[in-house]
Amino acid sequence: MKKTEAYTVSIGVLAVVDTWLTGTIFPVPVWVTFIAWASFFVLGGGRAGFVKSVASNLTGLVIASLTLLCIATTSGGAIAVAVLVGIGSAAMVQASRIKLLDVLPAIVWGFASTVGTTVATGKAITTAGIGNPALVAAAALVTGAVFGFVSEVVGEALQFRREHRLG
Repeated sequence: MKKTEAYTVSIGVLAVVDTWLTGTIFPVPVWVTFIAWASFFVLGGGRAGFVKSVASNLTGLVIASLTLLCIATTSGGAIAVAVLVGIGSAAMVQASRIKLLDVLPAIVWGFASTVGTTVATGKAITTAGIGNPALVAAAALVTGAVFGFVSEVVGEALQFRREHRLG
């Protein structure tokens, strides 16, 4: 099977599994798993891409969580929120100076996924326990990276490779 077809089957089947899993027994936002899945491939795939993707996405998550915690301690006025988001954005750029985190968009995807999960769940970042949106987003980000890794392994295994024999 050619690479495109192999990855079509691998990713298509695993997207079914991911969507079913997150819609039934592991209630994390499927869109966050897909973002992290894409992040895995953008960062080169393989073990290195997995590590870099998870580290970058979770760095964005931590920066978003700190930003949201700071917002929670203010009156919530638009200017205060805007300034705090600006500080969080600047922190993401500074974090990208670290070699492991040098693909800034992957950090931003973690930040955005965390904010989006907070909005989608309707739960504040200060929520205690397993329903905390940062924990939910973290679980989804790592799950997405795992799906990326598995889809790559399966996609590679499904490829037909011709052996060239000499003479």
